[in-house]
Amino acid sequence: MQPGVWRLTLGEPEAHTPSSVFSYQPAESGLREMPNVEDCPLSVDAITGKQISRGFQVTLPLGVDEQLYGLGLQLFSMNQRGKKKTLRVNSDPVADTGDSHAPVPFYVTTSGYGVLVDTLRYMTVYCGSAARRLDADCASSKPGGAASSAAGAEELYESQARSGDAQVIIDIPSARGVDLYLFAGPDMQQAVQRYNLFSGSGCLPPMWGLGVWYRCKSDFTELDVLAMAEKFRNDGIPCDVIGLEPGWQSHAYSCSHIWGPKFPQPKQMMTRLSEMGLHVNLWTHAFTHPSSPIHEQLSSRSGDFLVWGGLVPDFADPEARRIFADFHKKEHVDLGAPAPAPTASWLPRGASGYKMDECDNSDFIRSAWSFPEVSNFPSGLDGEQMHSAFGRLYQQTIQSIFDGMGRRTYGQVRSSWSLSAALPYVLYSDLYDHKAFIRGVVTSGFSGLLWGPEVRHAVSAEDLIRRIQTVVFSPKAQVNAWYIKNPPWEQWIRNANNADQLHEDREWVTETIKRLFEVRMQFLPYLYSSFVKYHQTGVPPFRALVMEDPTDPNLQNIDDAYMMGDRALVAPVVAGINERDLYLPKGAWRDFQTGERYEGGQSHHFDVPLDKTLVFVKDNSVLPLAQPVQNVSDPALRQITVNVYGSGELGCTLFEDNGEDMEYKRGQMNTVRLAWDSSTQSAHLARSGNVQAPRYEVGGWNQIS
Repeated sequence: MQPGVWRLTLGEPEAHTPSSVFSYQPAESGLREMPNVEDCPLSVDAITGKQISRGFQVTLPLGVDEQLYGLGLQLFSMNQRGKKKTLRVNSDPVADTGDSHAPVPFYVTTSGYGVLVDTLRYMTVYCGSAARRLDADCASSKPGGAASSAAGAEELYESQARSGDAQVIIDIPSARGVDLYLFAGPDMQQAVQRYNLFSGSGCLPPMWGLGVWYRCKSDFTELDVLAMAEKFRNDGIPCDVIGLEPGWQSHAYSCSHIWGPKFPQPKQMMTRLSEMGLHVNLWTHAFTHPSSPIHEQLSSRSGDFLVWGGLVPDFADPEARRIFADFHKKEHVDLGAPAPAPTASWLPRGASGYKMDECDNSDFIRSAWSFPEVSNFPSGLDGEQMHSAFGRLYQQTIQSIFDGMGRRTYGQVRSSWSLSAALPYVLYSDLYDHKAFIRGVVTSGFSGLLWGPEVRHAVSAEDLIRRIQTVVFSPKAQVNAWYIKNPPWEQWIRNANNADQLHEDREWVTETIKRLFEVRMQFLPYLYSSFVKYHQTGVPPFRALVMEDPTDPNLQNIDDAYMMGDRALVAPVVAGINERDLYLPKGAWRDFQTGERYEGGQSHHFDVPLDKTLVFVKDNSVLPLAQPVQNVSDPALRQITVNVYGSGELGCTLFEDNGEDMEYKRGQMNTVRLAWDSSTQSAHLARSGNVQAPRYEVGGWNQIS
């Protein structure tokens, strides 16, 4: 295997697994550049696998103080030690059971290793929650072995899961064996890095993808979309991407994938949007209606059940993927001729990407609308396996369009699985709990995923502003107004919005939101560089604080604060909260807004008025901030001001390229190192590389002491 990665085969693995079905190429150069590890991080003798009546069971050790994280996107919990998780694709989890849009069968522990279970089956993971009986070790034979009856109920329940050596037990029904991949650390962050590099390395979005997104109401017409775009530009509100919801198609649920009567001149519309510096993202889903021009071609390459009267393409079949991708490229992406050559201001005339909806499953609310687990597909996958694989294969299908063009994209997807780090698609949900949305940013970073805590409506101005504060410091800064007519900052109550009853406080709320979007634009050079590091090294751009120091028990359960890149720590709050306690990792930290210094390794109390977002910068860093432009095609984005915190000795690295093509994969980037010499009070900028790309120019250095 690759350096620091071991494969262990137990029993007889199935023919269809993520490693055999998904297209991925380990980033071998990145893996070789990591610190050498000669020994497997777990003793092979301590790992067992056996066939049982219900399927296949794997057992791995778990130490007394070892905490466990990962298992994909988890909206209800972060630290999984002591929990039972059933990993099953489901869009509507109602409890902390493991159901998720992206239940990745990968976990990592504070002991500094990761484990990937190479299966597409719904599996159950007992994360140290089951105590196996040993004949010579009964609780009744030990003093104090039974929990005291005087203990509280919560303590009684937790006592078994949190004390003593334990096991991770993995139950895979119907399987006869499985491959395990073990990823060495020596620390937790490096284990995650190795998993991401093994998956193909982290994705690098185009620069425009990291700007502000706005999705229009589902029933908007072509003229409505253009009017909304004009409104953004007239109001001076930053926006880089306009999203079209289902109404752009002639038939949706299932989909025709062709333009409908509300959009009679899509080419002209996209040209006009391009002239305003806007990219277009198209909502779609894979279920193919009989009116679709590719329906007949896909008929023999689809499953044996329909969804909303449409075919379910077998995306495990390369020919089905080709048919689907070729049509989307011709009908949407190639809608008009692009500019002659990619430059910083280049914008396509066709679609820049997709929002891939309903590729998950739903069992708990409304109706079970998707294909059943008893489905069969021509490739040999059954319905259960296809549910696990479908979102990941859908991404692979769409990504082939842009890979073939040598062009980057950034989009959304409702479901994913393992080995997905290289795919530039952000997960989202129909759920809308703000605390869970913040937790999603934290948990997704353990498993090579990105999560977008998008904003729709709000119950109050405070709720809207708090949600926007989270979105601004997340992988995708998106407002999803698919069911409201006017921007939510003009009226945040859904029914009143659609009745054109704009709020009397809309002016100050609009100004507040505008300033927050401008902060997002200021952070773009830093955020883009964090994604470059994700691509080069596998370090997640958004990650839990425990990954910074797994040995600090105070960080092990913080699920409402996270790192954004190497220098910024973000701690959003929800409506109704105007103060909070926050434990900061060891070292010193500076308040981004005030520059006030706080010692790490301890908890602090903070007031959080509505105009405050808790963002901290690692002391002795330099932080480049761009001009708050309306979109990334504005050259002023490259005019930066550098904040120097403390000595500035940690410096910062930026990367220059055109932000559009795939040349970065061949190392075609300039590196710009920013540093401050506190002894001479002098600034330093060192550029390496000769790539023809827009350059960063420093307009000033601000010392914050």
